[in-house]
Amino acid sequence: QVQFVESGGGLVQPGGSLRLSCVASGFTFSSNAMSWYRQAAGKERELVAGITSPGGFITYADSVKGRFSISRDAAKNTVYLQMRSLKPEDTAVYYCNAGYRNPRYNYWGQGTQVTVSS
Repeated sequence: QVQFVESGGGLVQPGGSLRLSCVASGFTFSSNAMSWYRQAAGKERELVAGITSPGGFITYADSVKGRFSISRDAAKNTVYLQMRSLKPEDTAVYYCNAGYRNPRYNYWGQGTQVTVSS
């Protein structure tokens, strides 16, 4: 079955960096776009970044442009999110899913918590 296992989150000070990873399984990774989403407490889940396969097109939410970078490794069935210059408003649980701009699957992994605080 479809699985997404996110990791790499943690507590970081404003201005810091983190690199998130998501290992996907249960579908043909190389044939699917992948995206990162986040959900802050009390808010709806929102798209952070998406990347097509094999990575010719990339999209970012305006709030993260210039600070976050999405990439993928087909050999490892993994999508990454490099986050720099983190702000307190980036605090959220981060999830990945297949699809570009819209999640392909209703299933979601456990996510990884990112907390930006001094």
